[in-house]
Amino acid sequence: MQFSGMIHLDDIAQFLDYFFAVHRFKDDQGGIYSPSSRPIRCIGLALEPWADLGEWAKYKRIDALFLHRPWKLEPNQLAPNIGVVAYHLAFDERMTLGFNPRLADVLGMSALEVLGEKEGRPIGAIADIPIHTFPSYCDRIHQIFGGLDKAIANSKNDIKRVAVVGAMNDALVREAAARGADLYITGQLRQPAEEAVLETGISVIAVGHRRCEEWGLRSLAGILRDRWSSLEVQTLS
Repeated sequence: MQFSGMIHLDDIAQFLDYFFAVHRFKDDQGGIYSPSSRPIRCIGLALEPWADLGEWAKYKRIDALFLHRPWKLEPNQLAPNIGVVAYHLAFDERMTLGFNPRLADVLGMSALEVLGEKEGRPIGAIADIPIHTFPSYCDRIHQIFGGLDKAIANSKNDIKRVAVVGAMNDALVREAAARGADLYITGQLRQPAEEAVLETGISVIAVGHRRCEEWGLRSLAGILRDRWSSLEVQTLS
């Protein structure tokens, strides 16, 4: 039996459509943004286009490109035979903060439960972790994401249960606290949730929106390498 071993844009799009479960997203499914039949040996991953994208693609010998926000891609920025796949909301919900088993593993979370939903999709997870002090868990977050925006230690207790949610409002914070969470991890602090944070005594870490996306891009690189042993992946966030 012979195998070609060649990878095409359609193969990558089909894999990502399934991985991201794009059927759950009505108007923001993503997929092939710019078609190409060129065989792919190297794929580049970036959050969005930038002025020197074409030069970077040429220097790295990119055959195809993944973009999180593709809308500012200029028609002639890339060579005409470089294909592009793009996923926006599906990437945010699957690869950043939310119900993200890959992230949960590195956060030390086990036995994930859904916390919060949007149009039938989970937007957060809650689970137990090995006991940490708040400073030691902040250090872990800093190591994983390369920094954080804000850390609020309201609880005097050790951190034993964590909620990771891609949104922050009064109801979500109160639900997390009611279900035993000592810490609420999100992208950005939201003023409407401040009263709930104070009243429940839950601690909060805001990682920063951009850092969440950059972690997701690095994670996606690993997923693509796991799927195709011969695929070279270049990441620029």
